[in-house]
Amino acid sequence: MKHEELIGERGGGRKIYTITELNKEVRGVLETRYAGVWVEGEVSNYKRHSSGHIYLTLKDEQSQISAVFFSFHHRGLKFGLEDGLKVLAYGRASVYEARGQYQFYIERVEAKGVGALQLAFQQLKEKLWKEGLFNEERKRPIPKFPKTVGVITSPTGAAIHDILNVIGRRSGGTNVLLCPVKVQGDGAAEEVAGAIRMMNDFGEAEVLIVGRGGGSLEDLWAFNEEPVARAIYGSKIPVISAVGHETDWTIADFVADLRAPTPSAAAELVVANRLDLEERLRDRTERLRWGMRSLAEQHRQKLEYLGSSAAFKQPRYLLEQFAERTDELGRRLQGIFASWLALKRQVFATLTGRMNALNPIGILERGYSVSFAASGAVLKDAARVKTGEEIITRLHKGKLVSRVIKTEKE
Repeated sequence: MKHEELIGERGGGRKIYTITELNKEVRGVLETRYAGVWVEGEVSNYKRHSSGHIYLTLKDEQSQISAVFFSFHHRGLKFGLEDGLKVLAYGRASVYEARGQYQFYIERVEAKGVGALQLAFQQLKEKLWKEGLFNEERKRPIPKFPKTVGVITSPTGAAIHDILNVIGRRSGGTNVLLCPVKVQGDGAAEEVAGAIRMMNDFGEAEVLIVGRGGGSLEDLWAFNEEPVARAIYGSKIPVISAVGHETDWTIADFVADLRAPTPSAAAELVVANRLDLEERLRDRTERLRWGMRSLAEQHRQKLEYLGSSAAFKQPRYLLEQFAERTDELGRRLQGIFASWLALKRQVFATLTGRMNALNPIGILERGYSVSFAASGAVLKDAARVKTGEEIITRLHKGKLVSRVIKTEKE
């Protein structure tokens, strides 16, 4: 029996829905009535699934609604969603039939109160700053006189023409190596990043200029994307960011080793002004010439003074004076040496006499003798010698070997 044919207690007909039927009908009503609407709310319970889909809650002061942001809709989103962010979301209200859950399906999101690009810029800037990509300590000096300058920009834009004009005018001996890339639109950031890595692999350039001419924030956006920032950070070659805007900074400006407000200014930074260099060389040459003349004049005056001195006018007289003086000094030295030698001889004789007076051999010469035990020890006390013990007596000339018959105390 069909549901619509059921008869109630009062005899009237009534329609009974299955849960699936009810959810489908409610879904149809919601999608018909609330398709393509904008809602304003704050993001909370933000979760990004491994599939890429985003699940979140949109809320205001009094209510909330679950929302889904499928990956095929948010691929072009410039900024990142996060809890607490106020947004305007475009989409449709519907029902997830399996759970009978009422929710909002988002198709597009705009940041409320600030542009999407500006928000994306602030988010990436904060992220890279925390990672240390902007640290001044890691930035390298730009070479003053590079032989080869690498330029990464559009081959048809004004930037490359400005760079070539400046380098050609200021330093004709510098080579320019161009790596042509897109500088705006889809894929531009990836091309710029790839060109930076390729220039590093090639290894010819001593410095890189990365940039383009001026434009709107959207036009310059490739230089605010993460791939370009990380390529600049990873470059072994010093990088000058030269995006054509003097007041606003891009992410590339913060990461680069040096920021130039325009491509022309970047070219002026990497090559020395030939005219200035020539002027400095002329100045140095003149100062060197003046210094050489002054030094030559000083030596000329010294030579004139020496030429007028007695050494040049009467050289034999000076030699005789030197010879006489040498003889005099020699005689004085001989006298001093003779006096010193006599004094040393006298001191030596005195010391020799003192030593002879103390010499035991000298005492023996005067008739004294010294007795030794068999061990060689000098005998000083008769009580320490035993009867029958053999002793040795040293005379002035020769020795006596004796045997003790008797000892007597003094």
